[in-house]
Amino acid sequence: MIGVIGTGYWGKNLVRNFYELNALTAICDFDPATLDSLKAQYPKAKIYTASRDLLQDPEIKAVAIATPAATHYEEARLALLAEKDVFVEKPLALKVEEAEELVALAKEKNKILMVGHLLHYHPAVEKLKKMIENKEIGEVYYIYSNRLNWGKIRTEENILWSFAPHDFSLILSIARELPEEVKAEGGTYLRHHIEDVTFTFMKFRSGLKAHVFVSWLNPFKEQKFVVIGSEKMIVFDDLAKDKLLLYPHTINWNESGKPEAIKKEAIKIEFEEAEPLKKECQHFIDCVKKRQNPLTDGKEGLQVLKVLKMAEESLKSSKPSLWSKNQKSLNHLSGG
Repeated sequence: MIGVIGTGYWGKNLVRNFYELNALTAICDFDPATLDSLKAQYPKAKIYTASRDLLQDPEIKAVAIATPAATHYEEARLALLAEKDVFVEKPLALKVEEAEELVALAKEKNKILMVGHLLHYHPAVEKLKKMIENKEIGEVYYIYSNRLNWGKIRTEENILWSFAPHDFSLILSIARELPEEVKAEGGTYLRHHIEDVTFTFMKFRSGLKAHVFVSWLNPFKEQKFVVIGSEKMIVFDDLAKDKLLLYPHTINWNESGKPEAIKKEAIKIEFEEAEPLKKECQHFIDCVKKRQNPLTDGKEGLQVLKVLKMAEESLKSSKPSLWSKNQKSLNHLSGG
């Protein structure tokens, strides 16, 4: 049913999960050593060295693309033209115009187009989003995320495009609107034209503010997503034993009108354990079979790309990037 195109660092994980879900039909990669290893692990899977050959296979109804980011647009375009449903790892493309073309082509061909924004399929994040929707932390004031690591250093795209799309996607799904202003700053330390560290600040019309700090030059790994509400706060720490904590801190106002911060113990939030990537792969399979729209569809990927573009423009100009068009609701991103 599904052919995986690109079986490098992340593509191998897609191969494994689609195999375990009994959906793997074919594997495509240009590296002979990689293919030899995969042949031994998945002897029943068809092996291709060129995606154009895989796309001609009538047994393959859908493809998952995990090639370098610069090739996502062309690989996804060719797959849609070949009448295949498409899952493509983030980012959907490197240009807004290319992403718009893919969204339009998927609609024209009546094909599924899904983007690999993995955070949405993490059980802890699903719980976090549901708590926010149910107003369990009150009004959302502020969001920030830190996605830091020592390597894996990319040479094709900067840290913004490599690390930040997941967090941008989640922030947009909570905000349900595009930011009216994006300001980004960064540092290029290893190569003069590729940022290794970036700080991105977003301001929304609703009053919500957010920032995303990403780096592959950090002495330790950190993956935290923090939501500050008017009543409580939520912290998702993907590397911690207790991945989801609720902080019921309060502010008391004394008789003289001065605020007093009251600190309380964090509350562990329970959620159903499951591998996020397996849930994401299963969601794609379900969408293909049932012909339903994915949670992270092409339109959602396009909106994330627009914010990435705004951040990139700000990085290059050292000025805030302003959203010049009328903002549109992003309610289709609000799934639990």
